[in-house]
Amino acid sequence: MTTTSPDDSSAPADATAIPGTERHGHAGELAVAVAQAHGVETMFTLSGAHVFPMYDGAVKSQEEGNGPPVRLVDVRHEQTAAFAAEATGKLTRVPGLAVLTAGPGVTNGVSAMAQATFAGSPMVVVGGRAPNNRWGTGALQEIDHLPIVAPVTKHAATLMRADDVAAGFDTAFTLARSSHRGPTYVDVPMDEFFNVGTGQVPVVGELRGAAPDTDAIARIAGLLARAERPVLVLGTDVWADHAEDAALRLVEEMRLPAITNGMGRGVVPGGHPLLVTKARGAALGGADLVVVVGTPLDFRLGYGVFGGKDGAQPAGVVHIADSAGQLSQHAALAGSVAGDLTAVLDGLLEALAGAAQPNRTDWITSLQDTVAAAAARDAQLLGAEADPVHPARIYGELVPRLADDAVVIGDGGDFVSFAGKFVEPKRPGCWLDPGPYGCLGAGLGAAIGARIARPSSQVVLLLGDGAAGFSLMDVDTLVRHGLPVVMVMGNNSAWGLEKGPMQLLYGYDVAADLAPRTAYDQVVSALGGAGETVTDPRQIGAALDRAFAADAPYLVNVITDVDAPYPRNTFGI
Repeated sequence: MTTTSPDDSSAPADATAIPGTERHGHAGELAVAVAQAHGVETMFTLSGAHVFPMYDGAVKSQEEGNGPPVRLVDVRHEQTAAFAAEATGKLTRVPGLAVLTAGPGVTNGVSAMAQATFAGSPMVVVGGRAPNNRWGTGALQEIDHLPIVAPVTKHAATLMRADDVAAGFDTAFTLARSSHRGPTYVDVPMDEFFNVGTGQVPVVGELRGAAPDTDAIARIAGLLARAERPVLVLGTDVWADHAEDAALRLVEEMRLPAITNGMGRGVVPGGHPLLVTKARGAALGGADLVVVVGTPLDFRLGYGVFGGKDGAQPAGVVHIADSAGQLSQHAALAGSVAGDLTAVLDGLLEALAGAAQPNRTDWITSLQDTVAAAAARDAQLLGAEADPVHPARIYGELVPRLADDAVVIGDGGDFVSFAGKFVEPKRPGCWLDPGPYGCLGAGLGAAIGARIARPSSQVVLLLGDGAAGFSLMDVDTLVRHGLPVVMVMGNNSAWGLEKGPMQLLYGYDVAADLAPRTAYDQVVSALGGAGETVTDPRQIGAALDRAFAADAPYLVNVITDVDAPYPRNTFGI
């Protein structure tokens, strides 16, 4: 077995300690059996002969009745298979599975692996590989994938023999679902994939993160007990680490104002009196202590520099992560701790119980007033009657139509930025965006994964017209597999996120315009879905109602004003 593992240290020492069941079969059967043991129910792929044994394993899983069968979902571009697996990992907290044929099949999945690394998404990518008995002679798609994928995965390995497959796949799945979560990669030479082998199919138990340092928790509790203007920031790993209940307990029992980002959205439900995301600037600028949980101190959080607003002193910063490797190395920290996030957050709550704390009523009230003022300003945009349509008006019509368990997916620049401002999920685990990697084109894959993972929920894909060009062909996949999804496009006929800044820098823009008013809904209809173009803001609501009522992929293509950009505070540099 050839292995490149940038980060194997996160696997629990006892992760595979439970004895399994010996299984005999071809390597694809062994691989699928291990995937099933780890909770996998769907395999995303684009047909390729190098990985036929995986398909046979999936078909036989439906015949044998050893747990839920593995559903086979074939797509039109390997990037979509990989993004669907990444979204599945995020939503289910079980590693998603993408199976990609050799060479270009694997390289087409690299962006999704990179996104999963940045977002901490558990997924396993299985690659085909030219056969051992032809290696070095110029076989079709002969390339060593490991040097390509190793930089964007936790673990990458070639399993050289059929007898290596069960153990190798168990390692890949265990690492993917261990803190800090992320993508792993394995490939198997084609001849060995067809060969018969023997291996142990594991009995997979619950994985918990490392026990946190109780002294570090006590120090952080002391900082919180003394803080007059604290703010809690809750990120994606709070959801990924199953710590959403503990986070809400800490917020509510200690009355801590909270901001959420990534899949942390919904941990504190939209409309909650202690959710102050709409007062983000005032909260992070006026705080004397900011406790960041489960998200990096990157450009989205000012690189970990808070406070200092209106003459205030810089804020103390505490970073809490699911594993030591995720703690910030660049920010000046007043405290930090790594480990199982439920244990950390409940430990803080226990340490703070009964402790004397400052009266924070004025701080909380001021932030709530700022939230209320922001909501009042938002209401004007959400009801805008402008022609062309202001992007905010789309959300004015969409948000009241979203169920509490709706899954909202963002794939775009400016248009999706408006979603971040106006959509406040009511439940955790219901928001998908590209995260800090900022990769466009993930949307159709995410929608496919979400529709399968959450069959009874609304699934809404928010598309920029630029982003749609990367993956709209995979509406065909939605149609073929009977996966109705509501797609809402803000079509400003431009790369809006680049057009404005270029004009600001140079006084002109180039390479920023797309064809005006393209009828993307007709593309969806040609692929077997349905849709319509909307130019009148008063017609958006009715179009959305038709989309939600349709038992088919449906695109509401709203022509929006290119001169109504999102008022962003950072461009990520």
